[in-house]
Amino acid sequence: MKEKKAVVIGAGFAGISAATCLAHAGWEVTILEKNESPGGRARQFSAEGFTFDMGPSWYWMPDVFDRYFKRFGRKTAEYYDLIRLDPSYRVVFGTDDFVDIPANLEEMKALFDQLEPGAGKRLGEFLAQAAYKYQVGINQLVYKPGRSIREFMSPKLLIDMLRMDIFQSMHKHVRKYFSNERILQLIEFPILFLGATPQNTPALYSLMNYADISLGTWYPRGGMHEIVKGMVSLAEEVGVSFQYNSPVTQIHTQGGKVTRVETPHGEMVADAVIAACDYHHVEDMLLDPADRNYTEKYWDSRVMAPSSLLFYLGVNKKLNNLLHHNLFFDADFGKHAIEIYDDPAWPSDPLFYVSVTSQSDDTVAPEGHENVFLLMPVAPGIEDNQELRQRYFDLMINRLEQRTEQNIRNHIVYQRSYALRDFEQDYHAYKGNAYGLANTLRQTAILKPSLKSRKIKNLYYTGQLTVPGPGVPPSLISGQVITGEILKDFNYQPHERAL
Repeated sequence: MKEKKAVVIGAGFAGISAATCLAHAGWEVTILEKNESPGGRARQFSAEGFTFDMGPSWYWMPDVFDRYFKRFGRKTAEYYDLIRLDPSYRVVFGTDDFVDIPANLEEMKALFDQLEPGAGKRLGEFLAQAAYKYQVGINQLVYKPGRSIREFMSPKLLIDMLRMDIFQSMHKHVRKYFSNERILQLIEFPILFLGATPQNTPALYSLMNYADISLGTWYPRGGMHEIVKGMVSLAEEVGVSFQYNSPVTQIHTQGGKVTRVETPHGEMVADAVIAACDYHHVEDMLLDPADRNYTEKYWDSRVMAPSSLLFYLGVNKKLNNLLHHNLFFDADFGKHAIEIYDDPAWPSDPLFYVSVTSQSDDTVAPEGHENVFLLMPVAPGIEDNQELRQRYFDLMINRLEQRTEQNIRNHIVYQRSYALRDFEQDYHAYKGNAYGLANTLRQTAILKPSLKSRKIKNLYYTGQLTVPGPGVPPSLISGQVITGEILKDFNYQPHERAL
């Protein structure tokens, strides 16, 4: 059989996943990456002796990563060293008022009982249902390509979907079990990053609580970019070629097929092209209008997940009263969510997140120093300038200094900010979003942008703007899903390369 060729645009999790799966099936695959290094939002940089992960910082759903590497006869442990964090993270409600989330489930139940009598038992019931959702959702639904309603037509799957509360809101579902305000915040916080308020997010996503509480919070020693390094190493083992500093400038088509992909360094031809970059950018800037799946009006009507204001800080002393992960919930959760999703604006009194990886890893900062990552969720598409960034930096640092009871500002030896303009410049991110498309009911499964072009026979899409959705594990799965669709469309019988 003549070897097929594929070009993948973008070396993020989805792009590397798709490229590796196709190469393992016997294809010749090249990844074109506009930036100078792989990883997409999960890139890494070093400065002044500090090593910073640029984006994702939570390692949840370890089974998804294990399953990915097992697909190639490998184990995650061959590529990076995982440690389980205990406590998983700290939630700050105010001065001298915080809760540490234990890794042990029985300790978690005891914590819930302290906050609300009987809530520990109800947590067990809540997680039992969430475990079912996780089993069906992560092992079955998220691997559906979402190309046709017929994929969901089996009686068993329809029953499963009803049992998973896809037509009930997370807000209503959680309140069947708990009434304590702090418990509600603990349960609902992952929703903030899924791209909608709890009122607009299907209760299906309580599976995230199962991932959090039951499967645990982990950390790959050296940082999240270690996952990328492992994936690149595996990709190269199966023959994937990486071309960095190679932005795609045009996708040429003729007769309903991609004929060539153009970069500043030349052109490439391929049997299949996979866009693992920003979907809107491909449609708006790389394709002729006649070749696009969606109009600008369609994209503007989509509900995007948040963007973020990020700060990477190097601090020349150790900090008190902080863990590896710290959530500052010392403000109104509901008000901040409204200012992200319902009435987009810079938040009046924001929640924010602080990661101090040097609490768990002595390789990411000089001895006696701290590696600090600040993240504040913000609405996509709003104004971004240096004055606004500085205003919110001052706000977060003031609250951080109050929490740690020590001066931080005068001990910052390295500082870099990153926000909407940077997401647009580095990733062509639509409206400067950080996480992709929101997981609302109207943007689930077949209601997401299609992973297959309707106009161009050999053009495909993968990543956080198509199925299954935003986040690192879904992006990893998205690359595998699109590979299966390509192999079916080409009626291609894999002849797997030996590793």
